[in-house]
Amino acid sequence: MTFDAASLGRAHARRAAAVAAIAGLAFVTRPSTIADSERMALASRFHFTELAMPDPPTDPSTWKSVRSVCPSLARISSWISSVGAAVSVGDLDGDGLANDLVHVDPRADTAVVEPAPGTGSRYAPIVLDPRPLPFDSATTAPMGSVIGDLDEDGREDVLVYYWGRTPVAFLRRGDRYEPCEVSTSGERWFTNTATLADVDGDGHADLVVGNYFPDGAHVLDAAWTGPAEMQASMSRSWNGGKNRILLGSRASDGCVKFDEAVGALDDAVAMGWTLAIGAADLDGDLLPEIYFANDFGMDRLLHNRSTPGHPSFATLEGRRGFATPSSSVLGRDSFKGMGVDFGDVNGDGLLDIYVSNIAGEFQLLESHFLWASTGDVSAMKRGVAPYVNASEALGLSRSGWAWDCKLADFDDDGTLEAMQTTGFVRGTTNRWPELQELAMANDWWLAEPRAWPRFQPGDDVSGDIRIPFFVRGSDARFVDLAREVGLGAVQVSRGIAIADVDGDGDPDLAVANQWEPSRFYRNDASPAGAFLGLRLVLPLEPEPTSVVDDLRLPSRAPARPAIGAEVAVTLPNGRRLVSQVDGGSGHSGRRSSDVHFGLGKVPASSRLKVEIAWRDPLGTPHRETLDLAPGWRVVRLGWPRSGGER
Repeated sequence: MTFDAASLGRAHARRAAAVAAIAGLAFVTRPSTIADSERMALASRFHFTELAMPDPPTDPSTWKSVRSVCPSLARISSWISSVGAAVSVGDLDGDGLANDLVHVDPRADTAVVEPAPGTGSRYAPIVLDPRPLPFDSATTAPMGSVIGDLDEDGREDVLVYYWGRTPVAFLRRGDRYEPCEVSTSGERWFTNTATLADVDGDGHADLVVGNYFPDGAHVLDAAWTGPAEMQASMSRSWNGGKNRILLGSRASDGCVKFDEAVGALDDAVAMGWTLAIGAADLDGDLLPEIYFANDFGMDRLLHNRSTPGHPSFATLEGRRGFATPSSSVLGRDSFKGMGVDFGDVNGDGLLDIYVSNIAGEFQLLESHFLWASTGDVSAMKRGVAPYVNASEALGLSRSGWAWDCKLADFDDDGTLEAMQTTGFVRGTTNRWPELQELAMANDWWLAEPRAWPRFQPGDDVSGDIRIPFFVRGSDARFVDLAREVGLGAVQVSRGIAIADVDGDGDPDLAVANQWEPSRFYRNDASPAGAFLGLRLVLPLEPEPTSVVDDLRLPSRAPARPAIGAEVAVTLPNGRRLVSQVDGGSGHSGRRSSDVHFGLGKVPASSRLKVEIAWRDPLGTPHRETLDLAPGWRVVRLGWPRSGGER
């Protein structure tokens, strides 16, 4: 045998490099810990006051705590019953503040429009009843809502989506809401999420729908004696309900008009078990990219290459490095995508992507994702997702069984905080051991409900955890301060809705809970800085120039939210803050369409360079720079009929 010292040296060098890489990963994956003094200092900047959310305006004796399901799913009725709590926030009564909620409460299977707690009894709660449209309350349940001007008449409407039928548009008609079909197909959809976005760039909001159980299933039909099908895999399942893109146009015949873009999504995207959808322009062309967070398969990020009337996408996938697990590459993960939001966390002036998964200690410890932008937006044209997972390095990789997630600046210091809803089912018998076995089972068994462990009332899976509230510390890592800031209650939660409901410059939030009372949290923090709040709207008729108004002034003329409009604010020190008008990204919580920036130590007398980009109702792109002072403003975005980028 010949001794090759050089080869042996190279082998040892490779092993040493691998050990060093593993040691480095162990260092960055340590739990976030800070000194007590810093924890107290960070927590002192925040304080939330809990206010009671109204119960459903129905007879409490009729409320339930589990759904009636078809007999073949009865063994796992609590699993099937684990979603359906939702909350959205917006300005539905036109008083200039985003202080109205649409609360979906599974205890009564109601979707209710109501004033946010603490904003006065401005009107009686309004139950959104889809009848006289076809509706069977025994086999159908609301799952969530999206607020938006669906018929483009200058008034905010509500879209409610369901298990058991297609979504319904509730159009504002004075003090009432008129139900209207979004799809006339008559199909049974099992929708868990939806968002509004101008997908094809024609100037009209389109609807992106994320379905879960297979179309046509009988999940909630207790009289159905046929079989039921679950996911075909815990990590590679494409037998779910069909996701859809419905293209919008102006209202017709007093209703809304959405047409399905057949074939716009291929099966590898359309047939996932989707729990959350996010839409935001990530490459600066005023066309929104779409992120599908899938429960039992890889998440999908779609690069938007559409033209008016012709939606077209390319699926993006990240690139794997030497020390990168496949599951930490965007588009190749095997985790349980359950929530998605956008925000500039790494400070490069580009949006990053925050995604919830299941990440509980001694449970399914997968990882939440913070897909941090690399800055190479041109890579999207080559089919590459220019993002790396920074959740471990930032302290955002774990919390528990998480659902909705949101990024927002709650203390106006110019740095985003991160939140999630958490928990699965609450009971007294811990079913985590059986669930772990199920997660390791052969995929061949998973689609058959009889092979599953029992998940029924009384069983518990992560039912006693708290929502996290992550604040960035001096080492740039996030630390959970929920208990210290007034968010420490144990609750099984699903959706987060964020808006400045009282107009005081800091975001408040509502949390929708599953099978228990939901909670509203008024933000009573001592602001660390000034803020800029913008309500960006599109006049229904052409206006030659943009106009800036006070938020509470009566509207000059009907206008609708400029969904997808992009804003960049340059601070006096040269730092650039970015955001976009959100049309409903997330799982079952929807923030308002207002845009909020914490400005930090910027004097209230400062003038800010504010760059705005948008598409007008003809689909024409515009860009304009305004000089604005801090505070709340309404900006009516101009659009001369001749169009043209300005």
